[in-house]
Amino acid sequence: MPNIYQHIDQNKRDTVVVVAFFVAIVTALSWFVGEVYAEGFGYSIVGMAFIFSGITGLVSYYNSDKIVLAISDAHEVAETDNQDLHNLVENVCIAGGLPKPKVYMINDTAMNAFATGRDPQHSVICFTSGIVESLEKRELEGVIAHELSHIGNYDIRLMSIVSILVGTITLISDWLTRGRLYGSGRRGRDSQVNGIILLVGIALIFLSPIIATLIKLAISRNREYLADSTAALITRYPQGLANALKKLAADKEILEAANGATAHLYISSPIRGDITGALANLFNTHPPIEDRIRRLETM
Repeated sequence: MPNIYQHIDQNKRDTVVVVAFFVAIVTALSWFVGEVYAEGFGYSIVGMAFIFSGITGLVSYYNSDKIVLAISDAHEVAETDNQDLHNLVENVCIAGGLPKPKVYMINDTAMNAFATGRDPQHSVICFTSGIVESLEKRELEGVIAHELSHIGNYDIRLMSIVSILVGTITLISDWLTRGRLYGSGRRGRDSQVNGIILLVGIALIFLSPIIATLIKLAISRNREYLADSTAALITRYPQGLANALKKLAADKEILEAANGATAHLYISSPIRGDITGALANLFNTHPPIEDRIRRLETM
């Protein structure tokens, strides 16, 4: 059974491979679009695609936390409003060697929490009122350590980059296929070549976004395993987080503030009715919570 450090190293290696794969796909699709519309123009389209991704990335980089908090209807919690919660966060931050993030709360009795922000110096941990009221101290410390791990490991930044690449792949695939379907693009090649390009374009519009989204979900799941492992390192008490996850698994209440765009940020999936069985590892935003508990209990 791999130890904590091996889990962390493996997840980091997998993340690098997946991001490199995304970059390769964006480059290939951009070149293909250029070649379809004007022979020899593929490399110019590659440059345009990266410029577009860069602009979109800057906007997301500096404003993603504000957008997520607004969508979630979260409000900042002052120290005078909940001194105990702030003390817990500060203590875990000291143990993890991280600066203290801002503390936000969603007024909902469903149990959940998430972290957002672009780096440890500009970060937020958001709790539901339900998780703060329902968990014992050691359990809540485990949850805080898990979210701090997302901040310290720069998971939020990574997920923003991946989301941008997923959107770029979808846009390029759609652009290519629409151009061929409506008769645009360069002429002059024989009908057989045009037919092949059209078939490839149709395949791209259906397959590329799906594959890209699946990889995005896979990264999200890997990040959860890594955050669990790092949280165990910070608290030196894996059972605290394991017990918290057991209570989260038993909580069937729906978190009204969550949606498909933010579901991957939470410590456990806020979307009830996730896919189960053989397809769960493909389409769910989180790994099976039973598997996470089992890993923690073996540490």
